[in-house]
Amino acid sequence: MSGIQKTFSESWHRVANLRVSLLPTVDVKKQFFRGEEWYILNDPVNNNYFRIRPEAYSFIARLNPKTTVENVWNDCLNQFPDTAPGQEDVIQLLTQLYNANLLYFQSRPDTRQIFERHKKREKRELQSKFLSVLFMRIPLFDPDNILNRFRFLIHIMISPLGAIIWLLVVGGAIKTCLDQLPDIQNQMQGILSPDNIIFLYFALCVIKTLHEIAHAIVCKRFGGEVHTLGVMLLVFTPLPYMDATSSWTFRNRWHRLLVGAAGILTEVFLAAIAAFIWSKTGQGTLHSLAYNVMFIASISTVLFNANPLLRFDGYYILSDFLDIPNLHTQSKLYLQFLMERYIFGSHQAEHPTQSIYESFVLIVFGVLSFLYRMVIFAGIILFVADKFLIIGLLMAVIGIITWGIVPMMTSLTYILTNPKLQRSRVRVLIVTTFIVGSVILLVLFIPFPDNIRAPGVIEAKHYSEVFNDIPGYIQEIFIPAGTYVNEGDRLLIIQNREMDFDLASAKSQQKETLAMIKQARNERAADLQPLTKRLEQIDAEIDDLKNRMALLTIRSRHAGIWQPADDSRFIGRWMNRGSYLGEIIDPNAFIFSAAVPQEEAARLFQGEIKKTSVKIKGQALYEASVTTYQVIPYEQSKLPSMAIGWRGGGQIATSFDDSTGLITREPFFLIIASLTSTNAISLIHGRSGRICMQFPPKPLYFQFYRSIKQLLQKRYQL
Repeated sequence: MSGIQKTFSESWHRVANLRVSLLPTVDVKKQFFRGEEWYILNDPVNNNYFRIRPEAYSFIARLNPKTTVENVWNDCLNQFPDTAPGQEDVIQLLTQLYNANLLYFQSRPDTRQIFERHKKREKRELQSKFLSVLFMRIPLFDPDNILNRFRFLIHIMISPLGAIIWLLVVGGAIKTCLDQLPDIQNQMQGILSPDNIIFLYFALCVIKTLHEIAHAIVCKRFGGEVHTLGVMLLVFTPLPYMDATSSWTFRNRWHRLLVGAAGILTEVFLAAIAAFIWSKTGQGTLHSLAYNVMFIASISTVLFNANPLLRFDGYYILSDFLDIPNLHTQSKLYLQFLMERYIFGSHQAEHPTQSIYESFVLIVFGVLSFLYRMVIFAGIILFVADKFLIIGLLMAVIGIITWGIVPMMTSLTYILTNPKLQRSRVRVLIVTTFIVGSVILLVLFIPFPDNIRAPGVIEAKHYSEVFNDIPGYIQEIFIPAGTYVNEGDRLLIIQNREMDFDLASAKSQQKETLAMIKQARNERAADLQPLTKRLEQIDAEIDDLKNRMALLTIRSRHAGIWQPADDSRFIGRWMNRGSYLGEIIDPNAFIFSAAVPQEEAARLFQGEIKKTSVKIKGQALYEASVTTYQVIPYEQSKLPSMAIGWRGGGQIATSFDDSTGLITREPFFLIIASLTSTNAISLIHGRSGRICMQFPPKPLYFQFYRSIKQLLQKRYQL
């Protein structure tokens, strides 16, 4: 609990003479988190739960209407001088219990001033819920009686037999999906098409309903109660929800974990069943519905429910697994403590953690969860705005108010009025002014590097591609990769046994015809003319075969570096006619072809570029020098190389319908830069990289404004 500085409080007179106690209906259970003792207070009447430490419970348990709060506190202080809660702790504890409706007292009017601070907090929470229209909850009915009627069936479902069935079904579905993975990927392209939206939403409602029912079933299986089932408006989309907070009272941590994971396990099971149905049905309503169930029960589970950074199932699973109750709240309190203690210099700040491990977990979770929520919220706004622009803008305004203006006002009030900072108020104001001023200076006045980075590929300025005119097997390789060759040098030989057979057959026919001509001269002069014509045809065929067989020897057409293709590096490999065998590259001149997105193109023609350089993939520590560059002044739709598109592992979005991987989904502008090689970097034809075009430095606010403006122009034509 508190330290010496919290032993006494200036507000103690407001609670000292109160006579309060826990409500008679409150149920108390002991729990252990990471070996530490906690107590869970629960009132079945209002279904409220509250966790407290043993030292706090030792004080609460002694409260009764016949004894004042001050007498109870003095008694605890005499018996437990080292662990007894301080007066400020007692005030906070009574306020929280009052908020949870767990206190009984005889004279409510006398407590108005005592709980004034909490009333203000309650008002702020109500305002926060009103502003959080994206996650509004509406309770509907109490399902506990219905669950009680199916206790026998619930015990059968949540058992080792149920686990075995789950593993068998999910395992079989995984194999089915792997066998038909290409079909699954192809059908995913139309998942958000207008014709499929109705199936998608219907599948979402069914899955989430069963998801919430699963939580309730598992909670009931281990002795919990479920008294709330309702509808949650998630981004204006009605979805079911239930309240399984009674699982907090479970002493077995694995039971609590299973309650949290029940919805995820159910969705995976539903996805498995849907996979079997999808694989056994043809095109139609059932086939489409099964695929949507697979998609919703897998993608949404991974991105939302199983993600511990959002306050869904994954969060509660992680909290129980780490044995850190109220992980989100604790992380906020610990980050606030760090700010109060080490930035504001408040020695009254109370350390809320018990170990270095817990401190590390709270810091990491608090920072990551905040950043992830911001990313998810921004993604949701963009997604909604793509479909309904007005609603998206409304959500953006609400987000700015909720996560921008309101926190700023709350922080200002906290800095100016919080009693903890009373003794260090001057330092708080100085530090706050310094931080705010530094941020303003950093964003508005200090110039930062401003540049355009675009992916591209190195190409030799002069090179020729080598193809084979005759099909066959690679018989011999004369020149290894990367060797400099002269014009006419042999690169490799291709063997075609069919042509060898045709040549041998033609020569046999030639000998036979010559013999027949000799015989005709002596016996039948009339046959001489047809035989002569036949010999001429055979000789022409032999010459043609010899010329074609000469093409089986692949030679260099000009001097340069020989760079064979992967397929032409192995003896015995069959090469069809017209197969790409490699390239002869002139190593003296290289260019870099880069694709610049359309929204950045306007800056290329403003003439403000100060420096241009190229970084090659695999040689990021060095930059290739750019002698000259040219921006092609019209839009392109075909990439210079597949390596910079999606199909080749690059970043440029390419069309799903294009098998070459060169046609882009959006137009781009092409930059062609001439490169020079240095001792530190080697230029290789076909290697990808990134061009960097530096502009005069500009403040961050200008760069942010430009990026937002480009986004609105690109996506919404504003």
